[in-house]
Amino acid sequence: MAAPLALVVGSYNHDYAWRVERAPSAGETLRGDAFRTAPGGKGFNQAVACARQGASTAFVAAIGTDAAGDGARRLAADEGIDAHWQVCGDAATGSACIVVEAGGQNRIIVALGANERLEPAFLRERANLFAAADVLLVQLENGIEATRAALDLAHAHGVLRVLNPAPVHAALDAALLARCDVVTPNESEFALLLERSGGARVDAATLGARDDAELHRLARGLGAASVVVTLGAHGCFVSHADAKLRGDAQPYYRIAAERADVVDTTGAGDAFSGALVAALLRGGDRPLRDAVVHANRCAALSTERRGAAEAMPRYADVTRRFG
Repeated sequence: MAAPLALVVGSYNHDYAWRVERAPSAGETLRGDAFRTAPGGKGFNQAVACARQGASTAFVAAIGTDAAGDGARRLAADEGIDAHWQVCGDAATGSACIVVEAGGQNRIIVALGANERLEPAFLRERANLFAAADVLLVQLENGIEATRAALDLAHAHGVLRVLNPAPVHAALDAALLARCDVVTPNESEFALLLERSGGARVDAATLGARDDAELHRLARGLGAASVVVTLGAHGCFVSHADAKLRGDAQPYYRIAAERADVVDTTGAGDAFSGALVAALLRGGDRPLRDAVVHANRCAALSTERRGAAEAMPRYADVTRRFG
């Protein structure tokens, strides 16, 4: 019997990162402490997180005919990821500018390039991947129609559909959220999704301090069956439409944050989503709560390393640290 398969449809970006004492103000030039370049992109980060947590992982993305695209091919092969690349001759491989402050917080600008050219037809031609998959993981760094096509193909083949709604796309709507089984926003994304869905406007900075019943009420306004909100130092919050959905005993609950010596939060959300999918595959019929606990630990460990894809921990790293 084939191993359970995680299918990630998403983005590849090459990251250009500067470390600074603080972010510059408008019109200000600062001397950086360090510069580095490394692989990234939310889709690729999450595919690496899946693979390093022991999941058999396939990845579908678009790249340009440039050095960054050539590097993407090599990196995916090195990670043991079964990558399927749509090569675009008229667009550059995606890139990202990342400014990391001394406290570990980051600011990111993304030029998506080829990622926005990923075609629904390219996905449909790979229907066999969707038929073989057990879980689909998508983000929003591609064109929205490619994301819709991926979710529709997964639905047609009975595949569990997980959406990390980042960055929140201008065309994201309630119909797309309803296509998903699990949605994994952070605080800012959760606040934006609530606004898009016609719910109450909320201050993202206050979400972690709100009580769980209030968070559950807000989450139920999104239309997704299960919502897992990452809340930074406040841990993560899980809300289900059904009290016994995905094996959990409670309709909503919170998992406390794990302690970490934070040096760089870049990619922590990707570590969480990728590890969550890997843990769902490994756990079989175990409650979603178990997968969330593992993903929470993986995300915490990723913040102790610099970078994005290269900071994704391995399964042995997580179990060695947390048991």
